[in-house]
Formats: sequence, structure tokens, C-alpha cells
Amino acid sequence: MERGCVAVLGGTGALGSGLARRLGGAGWSVIIGSRDADRAASFAATLGPAVSGMGYAEAAAAADLAILTVPFAHQVATITAVASQLAGKILIDATVPLQPPKVSRVQLPAEGSAAARAAAAAGPDVRLVSAFQNVGAQLLQQDGPIDCDVLVTGDDEEACAQTVALAADCGLRAWHAGPLANAVAAEAMTSLLIFLNRKYRLGHAGIRITGDDGHA
Repeated sequence: MERGCVAVLGGTGALGSGLARRLGGAGWSVIIGSRDADRAASFAATLGPAVSGMGYAEAAAAADLAILTVPFAHQVATITAVASQLAGKILIDATVPLQPPKVSRVQLPAEGSAAARAAAAAGPDVRLVSAFQNVGAQLLQQDGPIDCDVLVTGDDEEACAQTVALAADCGLRAWHAGPLANAVAAEAMTSLLIFLNRKYRLGHAGIRITGDDGHA
């Protein structure tokens, strides 16, 4: 995948900053998007020379594609604020419908999934993809390979393929796992993994797709 400029909306958080750090190290120009542009700029300075910071709308407008890493409670408002700037661009939604304090229990929204909410908020002009729900944020903050696969779902085949390649730049193996409707499985899996982490003290449980014969 040709590396360009990616906006990480919500990039001051653990998941967003981890993705920004890895993508910046892989040759991407990265913009941290935040509600507070000054905070975004200050935080970006800690992640290396390839990373800058802006407000949400400015980051979305300047980037070739974007990754949304905000909490579930802020998902719709953030997408609504940047939808016009992302028209024709890929938006990778990493939102999980976690509802504290019971984050280890699957609690899907009335729309069926966070991805369905995102699609409604973004509108038909945004090339929406869902990914990165099952990656431990702290693992992205470290160097080296990550023992976890990424499930990529979406109705735009090319956008999914570009997301798989972007995940590879983060040191992750990703799989196109079907249409956007399938995002519900990855979202629900997050609560299951949190439960396993807590019950068995696993640290950063993830998923692996088995049966790879070398042609994936």
C-alpha cells in the first residue's frame, strides 16, 4: 500500500496513540485528531517527527484516510463532525460498544453493532471499514511483532484491502472477514477477551486465524 497521510481521530488515547506510533515508524505521515487541537499538537510531539496534531475536522480534511479510536460514547458525535471532510475517503472504525462498568459483558447497541451506528452517522459517501477491535492497546506501544490477528470487515473490497495492508504496516496480520455486518462478531469478541484476561490473568488475549497454508 502506498503510504500517505493518515488521521488518527482520538489519537491521544491508548489505542490511537499506539497505532499512530507504529504507522509513523512505518513511513506514514500521521495526524493526531482531537477535540483540543493544542493538546493534540503537544501530544503528537511525543510520538516522533512523522506525527502532528490538529482538531478533528482539520485532521480529517488533511488526511488521505482516517482511523477512529474514540470511546463508544463519542463515536457518533465525532463521525458527524468529520463526515463531510471524509467524503470519498476510507474511515476505519475501531469502536467497540463497551459500556462501563460491565465491559466484560457483551452489550450491543440497538442498531446491532457500533459499525452500523458508524455507517448511519458517516453516510454513503464515506468508505467505512471496521477493524482493530481485538488488539491490546499496550501491545501497540511496544516494538516488535504482536501475537494477534486483525479482522477487517466492510462492504468496499478495495477499502478492506487497503486496511489489511495498513495493519501490516503496524506489524499485524489482518484478514478480510466479510461485509460490514460481520463487524458485530469482532465487537462482541472484545468483551469476551476482556473476560478471559481478567479470569485467567492472560494480560493481552487476542485471536489467531488457524489453518493458514501459506497462501493467505
